[in-house]
Amino acid sequence: YISIVGSSTVYPFATVVAEQVGKTTSYKTPKIESTGTGGGFKLFSSGVGVEHPDITNASRRIKKTEFELCQKNGVQEIIEVKIGYDGIVMANSKKAPVMKLSLKDVYLALAKNVPDPNGGETSIANPYKTWKDVNSSLPATKIEVLGPPPTSGTRDAFVEMAMEGGAKTFAWVKALEKKDGKAYKELCHTIREDGAYIEAGENDNLIVQKLESNPNAVGIFGFSFLDQNADKIQGSLVDGVAPTFEAISAGQYPVSRPLFFYVKKAHVEAIPGMREYLSEFTSEKAWGPDGYLAEKGMIPMPDAERAQFRDNVKNLKTLTATDF
Repeated sequence: YISIVGSSTVYPFATVVAEQVGKTTSYKTPKIESTGTGGGFKLFSSGVGVEHPDITNASRRIKKTEFELCQKNGVQEIIEVKIGYDGIVMANSKKAPVMKLSLKDVYLALAKNVPDPNGGETSIANPYKTWKDVNSSLPATKIEVLGPPPTSGTRDAFVEMAMEGGAKTFAWVKALEKKDGKAYKELCHTIREDGAYIEAGENDNLIVQKLESNPNAVGIFGFSFLDQNADKIQGSLVDGVAPTFEAISAGQYPVSRPLFFYVKKAHVEAIPGMREYLSEFTSEKAWGPDGYLAEKGMIPMPDAERAQFRDNVKNLKTLTATDF
């Protein structure tokens, strides 16, 4: 069988494609594990052969260091397949009012250290206990955010887009990027560890269940989980934009990112069903604007981009060091 690991965000999309392959071909349904993006790359890069995964799903692009580790361990030829886009949402229970957050609010609520509210170009340990402390227009409920662990691509992307985006609203923090990149990154990317942010593992369905039982909590996950649970939870507005299919595909929603999977070329001919899985995933009926993945909440790529990646898959085009 085909062995697939990686992103919890891509997991539901890959599962539907795998089921299609199982139903419509003579091959076994591929086996998929949700290990998180970082965990998936670790397993994927460990070597070539049936004891290693064939494909890894990712909710961010492969890093240069991960690509180099693959090369070092004999995983020489890797095919990159971008599959579509996703929004990272902050959501809460429908029993509570909709949260209207700015990127600045998100940063101040979740960063380990924040700019000193008394002014000056210094940072202090995060003093904010409630959302109202962060912004007087927000509710006086305790900051309690359920989110992904450090191995998650969703966490990587959230920190880069939402937290860093909010940090940059402070002129001196933005200026720090050029002056001292390490200090800048530390200030923008480090999430607080005092209990306000709760790591909820790689199971996004679990976060949805916890939000239902705790109307004061906010959860962070991919758009598809909001889409599939719209009867129970609602997306927060970010900088005035609601996380809708339309807003994400139009590029208006500020926290959106591309989704990928990576394939070992050496495994394509060796593992039965690989070609079928690849052609199913890159077919219009799967990833097209009216395809079954869009119904599941994935935001399709524009036509030209789909054509490009479909071609890459067909020709088994591999990544090279110059792609980074």
